[in-house]
Amino acid sequence: MEGKSFNIIYLEKAIFFINKQSSEVQSAIYTTIDEAKKRMDKKLLKKLVGTNIWEFRTKYNGIEYRLLAFWDKKKKSFVVATNGFIKKSQKTPQKEIEKAERIRKQYYEQ
Repeated sequence: MEGKSFNIIYLEKAIFFINKQSSEVQSAIYTTIDEAKKRMDKKLLKKLVGTNIWEFRTKYNGIEYRLLAFWDKKKKSFVVATNGFIKKSQKTPQKEIEKAERIRKQYYEQ
């Protein structure tokens, strides 16, 4: 994927999370995703160790926003898998990873 652009497929929960944010935060999230499309940078997009889940990472006004995603190899697209969350600790909450994994499984079953 490095150096290659990719498409984004936004699922309903991701759209809901983004739309709940202020217009400034929404803009910052979309900017992060656009920048991640141009260059692989762990500050923008990082694979979570031991999972099939990736994390789009946005920081705005000192607050960390996260959108979890997975890679759809057939469509060569990232699927934003779950509602995002505001990160309040060093580690990504396990319940958010599990939620993204469940949605990933449902996505492939359809």
